[in-house]
Amino acid sequence: MRRPNSNFFDFAFNYCFINVGGMWFAVYLIENMKKNMELQREINRTEKLHVMGELAAAVAHEIRNPMTVVRGFMQLLHQEQIEEHKKRMYTELMIGELDRAEEIINDYLTFAKPEAKHREEIDAGVEVQNAVNVMSSYALLRNVETITGIDHGLFVYLEPSKFRQCLVNLIKNGIEAMPDGGGLQVYAYRRGDSIVVDIIDEGIGMSPEEVSRLGSPFYSTKEKGTGLGLMVCYRIIELFNGKIHVRSEQGKGTAFSILLPASLEKK
Repeated sequence: MRRPNSNFFDFAFNYCFINVGGMWFAVYLIENMKKNMELQREINRTEKLHVMGELAAAVAHEIRNPMTVVRGFMQLLHQEQIEEHKKRMYTELMIGELDRAEEIINDYLTFAKPEAKHREEIDAGVEVQNAVNVMSSYALLRNVETITGIDHGLFVYLEPSKFRQCLVNLIKNGIEAMPDGGGLQVYAYRRGDSIVVDIIDEGIGMSPEEVSRLGSPFYSTKEKGTGLGLMVCYRIIELFNGKIHVRSEQGKGTAFSILLPASLEKK
C-alpha cells in the first residue's frame, strides 16, 4: 500500500530535478553564448585584417597605373633625337600623373564614404582625349593601336579628377586585355540626354558569369588583380548619377560604355 506522503516526495524530486536540470541548461547556454561571442569577435577581427590587406593591395594597384605611365614616358625620353617640345610635353604629363597618384591616395582615404567635393561643368570629350593621350605610351609599348572618335561639346557636371581616374583605369584594362597587341577603340558622343563613352578592346573577352561579377569587391579576371580598381570606377560613375554597361564575348573582346547625364545648362 502506497504511503500518504509519497506524492510529496515525488513532487519534491521532480521539482529538484527540473530546477537542477534547468540551471544546468541555463549555464550551458550562457557558456555557449560566451564562446560564440568570442568566436564572432575573432572572425570580425580576421575579416578586418583581410579587408585591410585587400585594400592595401588595391591602393598599390591604383598607384601602379600612373607609375606605369611615368615609366613609359621616361623610356621614350631615353630615345635619341627627341624634339624639345615633345620632351616638355612628356615631362608635363609625368608631373600630372604623379599628381594623380597623390589624388588616388587621398581618394582611398575616404573610400568607405565617397563624395564629390569639387564638381564643375567640363567637356567630357576633352577629358577622354586627355586620358587617351596619357595612356598612349603604354599602348605603344604593348603594341596596341588606339582608334578614337571623340566629339566635343559633351558637357557634364562632375569632379574632373575622379572622372579622369575612371577613364585611365578602363583604358588601361582594355590595353592589358590584349597581351598580343590589337586595336583599342575609344568613342565619346551624345545619345539623347546622356553623354556616352565607349572603350572597346579586341582582347580575350569574358563569360556572362564574369561580366555579372564585375564591380564586386575583390573580384578580378586578372591573375594578380584585386578588382577594387574597377569597383572604384563603378562607384565614381554612380556618384555622378551615371551607369556602366558591359558587353563581352570570350575571344572577341569587351566593350565598356559609360553613360552620364548631360549638363542641363548645355543640353
